[in-house]
Amino acid sequence: MTEEKNKKSKFLERLHNRYRLVVMNDDTFEEKFSLRLTPFGLVILLGSLTIVMIMIVTSLIAFTPLREYIPGYAAGGVRRDLVRLTFRSDSLEKALIEQNLFMENIGNVLRGNVKSDSTQNRPNKNNDYGKLKINASKKEDELRKGIEAQDQYSLAYETEANKNAMSSFFFFTPLKGIVSSSFKTNEQHYGIDIVGPENEAVKTTLDGTVILATWSSETGYTITIQHSNNLISVYKHNSVLLKKVGDNVKAGEAIAIIGNSGEQTTGPHLHFELWYNGTPIDPQEYMVF
Repeated sequence: MTEEKNKKSKFLERLHNRYRLVVMNDDTFEEKFSLRLTPFGLVILLGSLTIVMIMIVTSLIAFTPLREYIPGYAAGGVRRDLVRLTFRSDSLEKALIEQNLFMENIGNVLRGNVKSDSTQNRPNKNNDYGKLKINASKKEDELRKGIEAQDQYSLAYETEANKNAMSSFFFFTPLKGIVSSSFKTNEQHYGIDIVGPENEAVKTTLDGTVILATWSSETGYTITIQHSNNLISVYKHNSVLLKKVGDNVKAGEAIAIIGNSGEQTTGPHLHFELWYNGTPIDPQEYMVF
């Protein structure tokens, strides 16, 4: 036991013995570099360097593209492409099946291999349907006469319901100027004419979406905007249109430039119309020009 203890103590002493590593010039024996180490310190140094190297290698593999060069790893873009190609192949397979079924049905029709329909819903040949008399009831007859008496296509009046609904809108004046021609339904003038400065911008009266942006020989450059709650605004005789069909516009946003285009005009002005539920509305009742 004593010998074993002595050996153990000597081994521990050797681990703590100091050694010097010296680098010398072979010709002049000049000392260039020296390092004092103990075996125990050397073990700690090598272990620390090993841990640092492992951390560096792990970081390079985890956070840099170098992992793509390791067998078994794939780039993220490759995986996304594989998923996308898988979905596309499924869609192509489904489209191919539908196309083959369509061509098969066309071939059956051309060859006359069409199955006859079921006869359970066909009319009974024993009944004479021509002798059937179907008379409308009194209420149905009154309803028909009432609907026929209504002037449902008239554009010459503005209902009280439309007036009440229009009061909830806050309109932006499309053009500041002088109203040269007012709203006159009896003369089929379903808007107003506004004379303004030359090259003045025409602005939309409410938020909406452009549903028409075109040119015609009668009204020139015309733009129409669909607003909420079945309200439509129309701007005619412009010189230039600044928006196209499908554009979303905000109230007060420039949509055109005042002009004199079209045959139904005698000078630079804006013809402005408001339509609510298919009925023309007098713009002067809701905004000041």
